[in-house]
Amino acid sequence: MAEIKKLAATVRSGTGKGAARSVRREGRIPAVIYGGGDAPQPLSLDKKEVTKLIFAGHFLTTIFEIDIDGKSERAIPRDYQLDVVKDTPLHVDFLRLKAGSRLRVEVPVHFVNHDAAPGLKRGGSLNIVYHSVEMWVPADNIPEAITGDLTGLDFNDSLQISAFTLPPNCRPTNPDKNFTVVSIAPPLVSAEEPAAGGAPAAAAKGAAAKAPAAKAPGKK
Repeated sequence: MAEIKKLAATVRSGTGKGAARSVRREGRIPAVIYGGGDAPQPLSLDKKEVTKLIFAGHFLTTIFEIDIDGKSERAIPRDYQLDVVKDTPLHVDFLRLKAGSRLRVEVPVHFVNHDAAPGLKRGGSLNIVYHSVEMWVPADNIPEAITGDLTGLDFNDSLQISAFTLPPNCRPTNPDKNFTVVSIAPPLVSAEEPAAGGAPAAAAKGAAAKAPAAKAPGKK
């Protein structure tokens, strides 16, 4: 299950671009929490804390207990915006999590036992089709990742989603019931390696070089 983290927030009264700019001038980040049958609530967050959380990774699959002026709300980030020049947060959207609810998230895919895959030991490469898998998951049990075991995989072997042990009540959104997640590709043939039939061709070329040159007409 994904770790639940604490986050402090304060209620902001204004909405719109002007109010958002005012929040940013104060060194804070405008945000909103919505869903769960309640009205959207504009918030403001500490800029340094939000920046650290976003760039730590897995921000959009992290559950937060948000302390909103003393009232606790469980939520998950659904989107955030970054400044295209400064790469700093501009806004964050949170979705309230109510008991029994489900949501759609991208779950990272991890791989283990690379050394036990003959195809990789012989110079093949890991062709990852899905670095993450979109899934419907329980709001109170979001998996941190799913893991694929590469043991025994050789050239052109693959792992389908059925080879992964999925957490309880988690279901991929992909309509293909057994889609390929990863495969092992054989190494590329070197350009310097002779193609099939190269040896006979070389022998024929050598024989031609040893043959006497034809004399020009009129010469002895």
